[in-house]
Amino acid sequence: RVLGRFLRRVLVCDAGHPRNEPARIFNGFLSRDGSTPAEFLQICRDQLRRYETIEFRKVKVVDVERGDCRFTAILETGERVAGRMLLLATGLVDELPHIKNFRQFYGSTVHNCPYCDGWECRDQPIAVTGGNQDSADLAIELLLWSKDLVLCTNGPITCDRKTVETIRRLDIRVIETPISRLEGKGDKLEGIRFTDGNFLPRSALFFSPGQYQRSPLAEQLGCEFCEDTNCIQCGENAATNIPGVYAAG
Repeated sequence: RVLGRFLRRVLVCDAGHPRNEPARIFNGFLSRDGSTPAEFLQICRDQLRRYETIEFRKVKVVDVERGDCRFTAILETGERVAGRMLLLATGLVDELPHIKNFRQFYGSTVHNCPYCDGWECRDQPIAVTGGNQDSADLAIELLLWSKDLVLCTNGPITCDRKTVETIRRLDIRVIETPISRLEGKGDKLEGIRFTDGNFLPRSALFFSPGQYQRSPLAEQLGCEFCEDTNCIQCGENAATNIPGVYAAG
């Protein structure tokens, strides 16, 4: 919903670094399947231009002051902008595994969302890296797209016993040897090299990242967070526990 249809004036501040910035394309988004993040962002900005009440700026909000029924946003330029409502859409940052050459393939043949990229990797040799509960669950889930799947735990597996039994029952191969590096040409993954010298040919790698808030503004304002994630806790209509502060994304 475009806030400019209901509010007299809306200032949109965007620092220009969305969560999906590394992605070459994104999939599974109705009417925009196969678009690049940059193309989608441009379409959104073009559609905003018809609302004369919306002003868009490529600028970072570095701080927010909370007053009586008003908020003052301090921009990186030093400018102060006051408003009666604040919508936080700063999103999360994915924590990438510390594996050599990981960023070379991230967003092209290394992914974190099976619903976004699982179909494109169907029937291919896939690996999942990580030995915790989320990684093991991801490996089981990816069997929907490919049966040629290996769980590379990069050390001892730490998921619960029931999940380990499920992995064995489903005949998912598990390699606990630490990963030395990813190998391939350009942004195309060819396989995983382990510290013992062995090489596992793979054309795609998935991982389940930890996440943290991109911006400290929500915490500074006193917003509550969900217990199991770093997401801002919201009630009806995306309202946070702070009156006048909303969260989206």
